Amino acid sequence: MNAIKFKYPVILFLLVVSVFPSYGQMNNSKILDLNTFSETFLTQVRNNEDTNELRAQLYNTTLQELEESLNTDEKKLAFWINVYNAYIQVVLSENPEKYDDRGTFFSAEQLPIAGRLVSFEKIEHGIIRKSQWKLGLGMIRKWFPNKFERKLRVDNREYRVHFALNCGAKDCPPVAIYSADNLNEQLNKGTAAYLNKTSTYNKESGEVSVTSLFSWFRGDFGCKSGVKDILKEFNIIPTTKNIDLNYKSYDWTLDLDNWIDL
Repeated sequence: MNAIKFKYPVILFLLVVSVFPSYGQMNNSKILDLNTFSETFLTQVRNNEDTNELRAQLYNTTLQELEESLNTDEKKLAFWINVYNAYIQVVLSENPEKYDDRGTFFSAEQLPIAGRLVSFEKIEHGIIRKSQWKLGLGMIRKWFPNKFERKLRVDNREYRVHFALNCGAKDCPPVAIYSADNLNEQLNKGTAAYLNKTSTYNKESGEVSVTSLFSWFRGDFGCKSGVKDILKEFNIIPTTKNIDLNYKSYDWTLDLDNWIDL
């Protein structure tokens, strides 16, 4: 089902109802504040509460409502980070076997949002990273993003999102609940915590070992010189001169319920 391109709304509706039969029976009232909604969604996930009604509401919202409500980058990032992280926990808790094929898992259109099924890749690379090609190392834009992506993506790329998105792996950043009003402070705290945990600096050799995220998305960070500037800013290294970068192997072991308060 995930490989189907949903061109016909009636077929999409029937498929979603067949997968989520209770959706049509639930409260489909308009979401008054999308950022508060995303925080509630992730909070209920953290508390192991039922989220079916919230998922139904998210499916029943519209593209226009998303576009009009999420009208700043702060609102967009806080909302989509929370929704992405919530659905990672939900989907993999219910179907951990999906993580055996991560490529298919992230590309599958499986998240009911605004009357369609959306992939994790669409949220991460299309909306949060502003239409970046997933294999482009942060240096190649997608040529023809669809309307959903163009309407909802951020205006400016933000490298700190890489230390906020949790993909379910052991080496992923922990999950925090982000608010638009406190986003900058939270992203700084989350970045500092993750870099301090995952980075190792050898003063004698001048070598610093860092997360592979810096390599996979190097363009988002300003390539090697940008990475060094970031590491210096967060007090991982004392200087950017005569520093050698070494990228650590990434542990993809499934590890859910990894939370942090920021």
